[in-house]
Order: sequence, then structure tokens, then C-alpha cells
Amino acid sequence: MKPFIPVQARAALVMLSPLPAMLLSGCSSDTPEALPAPSVKVAELAAGAYAVSTGDAANPSAGKYYAAADGSRLLVLNNSAQQATAVYRREGSGAWQAMPAATRDVSLELLGSSPIPSTTINAAAIARNYAVRLAGGGVAAFSVNAGGDIVAGGTSCKLSGKVAASTLPHTLTLSLAASGCGDLPAQSEGFLVVDSDYAPAGFRLLASGATAPVDLWAYPE
Repeated sequence: MKPFIPVQARAALVMLSPLPAMLLSGCSSDTPEALPAPSVKVAELAAGAYAVSTGDAANPSAGKYYAAADGSRLLVLNNSAQQATAVYRREGSGAWQAMPAATRDVSLELLGSSPIPSTTINAAAIARNYAVRLAGGGVAAFSVNAGGDIVAGGTSCKLSGKVAASTLPHTLTLSLAASGCGDLPAQSEGFLVVDSDYAPAGFRLLASGATAPVDLWAYPE
């Protein structure tokens, strides 16, 4: 004989029965977990400036490594045409970063390093008119004043922005704006780098591009 269950109790059981399934569904999620950002590791050198090489010993990549006492670092690697193929930076004791951001893990060891004279620069020392040649063949004229302002010239490509003191030797920090300059990003951050090896160029502007570093060699006018 089946036990007698009042109508009200049977209704309560019907209403309660979906609860376990509802509770379980609330504990699951279809949202994928965020993947960790690629790590960037670069060999450490003491404070100073260096000519370095890395990569395959049979066909190495050459570049310059700038190191500050506060832990900041900048590594610029060039191809045979002296265009930047990879730029890595570290601010203070923070993490290394690629310019532009790395899409995979990077671990760089140096094949060799040779100290070079280390120089501190300021905006007043480079204040004058300059021109850079763009990848598409055009030219952009601009000037740098003693206050560190980058002022666009009369060319169709307008470069403007600001440079400021940096703890890294041979460099100033760079904020660059570009208008009418082809595939140059409208806004980018990086470094103005001065090096005697760049002559007759006065300096180069290095910043993050969409898929490759922005590398503009500036020639005095």
C-alpha cells in the first residue's frame, strides 16, 4: 500500500525538485580562462652602454644595450640595413616588455657584449630642425626645442610630441604623435636614442608600432 502524501506536500516536492539542477548549472561557466601574457626575459648587464650580439653565432643580430642604475634597460637589435627588428625595455625593477608587445615567450641570451662610452643627453643639446625619411619614400620635417617639444614642420606628414629626461644613457623618453604619415601609429611611446654610430643622423626615434617597432632616423637640416 502506497503511503498517503497530502496534495500540498506533493506540490512542494514538485517545486523543489529542479533546485539541485539549477544550483549545479549556476556553478559552471562557459567563459574561458584568460591566458597569461607572454614572458620576456633578457640577459642582465651592469649599468652602462654596450654593443651586443645575440641569436645564431653563424649569423648574429647586432645591437645596443643601455642600462641604468635604477634597473631600467633598453635593448635595440638591428638588421643589416640598421633598422630595428626587435626592441625590449624594462622600467626600473619591473618586467621586461617588447615593443610592440610580444605574442610568444621570449628568452634572449647575449653572444657577446662590449662596453661603449656612456653619455647622458638632454633636449637642449639636440634642439634644431630635422627630417626623417618614411617607409613609403616621403619626408617628415620637424624641430626639437630646448624644452623638449617636437614641433611639426611644413611637410604633409606631421610629427609632434615631447621628449624628456631618461635614466637610461644615450636616451630621452619619447611621446610621439603622427598625422598623415602612412602606417605610423597616431600615438606611440618609446625613446629618442643618440649614438655616434648613427652619424650623419642626429638620433633615431624608437616606439611601438602595430606589428613592428617604429624606427625613424632623424637627420639635421
